[in-house]
Amino acid sequence: MSEADILEAYTLEGYEMNPKHLESLLKKRVDKDFVLCSYEELGMFLDGLVTLKRGPSPKKPGDDEAVELTNNLILKKLRIALELKEPETEIIFGLGDVTLSKQELKSLFRKEGHKNFKACSDELLIAFLDGLDEFYYTGEEV
Repeated sequence: MSEADILEAYTLEGYEMNPKHLESLLKKRVDKDFVLCSYEELGMFLDGLVTLKRGPSPKKPGDDEAVELTNNLILKKLRIALELKEPETEIIFGLGDVTLSKQELKSLFRKEGHKNFKACSDELLIAFLDGLDEFYYTGEEV
């Protein structure tokens, strides 16, 4: 995604993202001026990404209701925004060097109270993000 696309995702959620601040968020950890993204910024971006890719949601549960941003929710929002089906999700985890059975994969997307719910660990989310990077890699530097 270009910086303009990212800024548009924030705008769709009514969040004012300063382009200079975004530049700092996109730097690598080792770079000077790197800034860690807050949960609010990440949540707004993910919601904006879903809206950007899929259009506005016809039903939004309690806009004023704060929802805790968990690894499972991040995974779910990325899957929705990128319209990933089960086979693509399996491939992406595989590219991140993680093998999950179909049942294990489904359990990551269950509601938290469900008997088959499985919490997504930091390591699992990082593996998914690494796999996602490889899945969409074009060989071009941005």
